[in-house]
Amino acid sequence: MQPLTAFSAEARRRIVCVATDIDDTLTSHGRLPAVAYGALERLRAAGLRVVPVTGRPAGWCDHIARMWPVDGVVGENGAFYFRHDDARRRMTRRYWLDADTRRENRRRLDAIAETVLAAVPGAAIAADQAYREADLAIDFAEDVGPLPDAAVAQIVAAFERAGATAKVSSIHVNGWYGDYDKLTMTLRLLDECLGLDAAAARSGCLFVGDSPNDAPMFAHFAATVGVANVARFADVLPARPRWITRRPGGEGFAELAEALLAARR
Repeated sequence: MQPLTAFSAEARRRIVCVATDIDDTLTSHGRLPAVAYGALERLRAAGLRVVPVTGRPAGWCDHIARMWPVDGVVGENGAFYFRHDDARRRMTRRYWLDADTRRENRRRLDAIAETVLAAVPGAAIAADQAYREADLAIDFAEDVGPLPDAAVAQIVAAFERAGATAKVSSIHVNGWYGDYDKLTMTLRLLDECLGLDAAAARSGCLFVGDSPNDAPMFAHFAATVGVANVARFADVLPARPRWITRRPGGEGFAELAEALLAARR
């Protein structure tokens, strides 16, 4: 991972869209700081498209799509995207799986939840689970713990034994049934809503994140950035970001935003 200063001005000027993780990328210590929210506003005011890509639940994503300065949001690690048309006051909700399949998957995920809670002391169902439509989130570092790496590995193993996909964020292990991830749904949103086909998205969209569930995004896009706290996962990331900020969390995101805006000026 090279320092952000190695990201040339010419390459920064080619960026037309910023896709960003939320937890510990836009946020700092569980809060969304003014400096990060202001950076979102400045990016959009400069003409860049902004798309949060998160493991957070549908209930949160409805709010984000409606009220944040963004062009859409991918939630629950790729289970859906939401996009709000402010002029028409209309929300588009696009799911990877149909409603009947999601209901059946919920039954299977509830069984996994019972297994995890019985087997992993200190683990808990995430506080935002009630607002989720497609996945199960097990908390290991938000309102509990943080639990040791061995406990996180136990949680992942429980999902995988049940045939589910499991991804580790900075605070949760998210598990689901379905052949999607953050990348697949992000590419669908960029194509269907922003007119960026696969080639245009890969070259013109920058992704910024901080944790292992961001690895598919780091691997795919030509321009990828990790906020400074991504360094703690450096040894376990299947794919690393190309550049890294000096500052962590929301301050690191603001650092990146300023670098993009400076190149345009």
